Amino acid sequence: MAWGFALAAKSAKKSDGEGNGMNMIQIGIIGVLGALLAIQFKGGKTEYGVYMGVAVSIFLFACIVDRLEMFVNTVEEIRRYITIDTGYISTMLKMIGITYIAEFSSGICKDAGHQTIAAQIEIFSKLTILAMGLPVLLALLETIQEFLI
Repeated sequence: MAWGFALAAKSAKKSDGEGNGMNMIQIGIIGVLGALLAIQFKGGKTEYGVYMGVAVSIFLFACIVDRLEMFVNTVEEIRRYITIDTGYISTMLKMIGITYIAEFSSGICKDAGHQTIAAQIEIFSKLTILAMGLPVLLALLETIQEFLI
């Protein structure tokens, strides 16, 4: 259990904004300023506002990827303590990636006024995650069946 406290303390230090990444206040300020700039540009030409929103979204997505790296490192450290099939971990990381990409793409489509396309992206991502999770569910059911027999 001591490793759990050390791991939590190390993660807390990294997530407080210490180190190379940006902290939440900086990300919030960038997001709000980007939204205000997008609104300002929409007054002149609508497409400039969309472009500004996309640019800020791409920058924020890059910051998310930085935090995702910290998550992957923590999962790898946990995997060293617990024997888990690497296929399950890679499936989980793929699901997280699909979720981020789908939310990002869907948000951009919504900002551009294409709610139908955004909804289709969300449905496709949910079905993809469901399909990826089915083998894990089957493995769980097989394990339960082995205990019952």
